[in-house]
Amino acid sequence: MSAPTLGGRLQRLFLTGLLTLLPIWLTWIVVKFVFVLLSDISTPWVAPLSHRIAAGFPNALGWASAGAVQATIALLATIVLILGVGWLTRRVVGQRMLSWVDALVRRIPLANVIYSSARKLLDILQTKPDGTQRVVLIDFPHPGMKSVGFVTRVIREQGTGRELAAVYVPTTPNPTSGYLEIVPLEKITPTDWTVDQAMSFIISGGAVAPETIPFDPQPAPGTPVP
Repeated sequence: MSAPTLGGRLQRLFLTGLLTLLPIWLTWIVVKFVFVLLSDISTPWVAPLSHRIAAGFPNALGWASAGAVQATIALLATIVLILGVGWLTRRVVGQRMLSWVDALVRRIPLANVIYSSARKLLDILQTKPDGTQRVVLIDFPHPGMKSVGFVTRVIREQGTGRELAAVYVPTTPNPTSGYLEIVPLEKITPTDWTVDQAMSFIISGGAVAPETIPFDPQPAPGTPVP
């Protein structure tokens, strides 16, 4: 057997290094997305405040105007804000404030559509489905290829009454973007996954997955198997 060439050795080393760094890169992409998203929420008021503090105490707190420091403070401020909202929501006064904000947003044109849709989607994903499994597989983007999706509701085809499922298919590794597909109920492959398991599978690029997975739609009871 001939010795591997220099090009072959370099190719194997490159693939080994790539496969080693890929999980770290995916983790960094997700963490960076969450970090930037949370930081941007508080940056509009943290940045001016940091500049004022740095200008007032240039010798002791001049570092407060650095971009990395502002981003970290904004991230921590957003986390504290989220925790505070969660704490308030569990109190009577917080629930009243939430109801007031909910009623206010629903009166704003366009914003009420986005807000109502987002609330419904989150409520659906946090509750157990009735009759239809929440996490499913569908033929997407081509027949013979499966994608993980979340059933948001079941509707009926006009005229025939056939049951159709609205399925949200998130992308990897960022599940906040995706596709909305309308799929006949008989072409859906149900799974026994929870939403958390499905999200781990999507964000990890399939690295976090069970040992077995259904692939073909299950026939209805009483249907003869060919």
